[in-house]
Amino acid sequence: MTDRARLHVPIHLRWGDLDAFNHVNNATMLKLLEEARVRVFWEPIVGEEAPDTAVIEAGADAAALTLIARQEIEYLAPVPYRREPLDVQMWFGKIGGSSVEVCYEVYSPRSDDEQTLYARASSAVVLVDAQSFRPTRLTERMRTAWAPYLGEPVAFSRR
Repeated sequence: MTDRARLHVPIHLRWGDLDAFNHVNNATMLKLLEEARVRVFWEPIVGEEAPDTAVIEAGADAAALTLIARQEIEYLAPVPYRREPLDVQMWFGKIGGSSVEVCYEVYSPRSDDEQTLYARASSAVVLVDAQSFRPTRLTERMRTAWAPYLGEPVAFSRR
């Protein structure tokens, strides 16, 4: 898969993201991935910039919600605290009827001469009706926005 098929989402760490071993806690990694996912999916409010994939209406009155059905993370190296944002690279491994497989690779900052791959992950995200919580079909707008970022699913090496 080429770099052009990925979204690059800069995510800053907070000092509180570190654990007693002085690296990002495994549970915190889920929050970092969530932050990247929200930035990639949710429509921007007036005055905000967002990638062309940000096509899901957000807010209390949204007609549809996204729910996580499954998540998997493979940790490859400890993530130290850095002032520069991590480079969370994202793409879609599958676009289904009411769900998508969101793929991630978490790298050291893009400013590094040679980036370190810290983790790879995937999430199964299901679009559901906000009233019934029943799966609902992805819209044509979603499919069109996400299709350019469709690639091979994450190949986990330590299964």
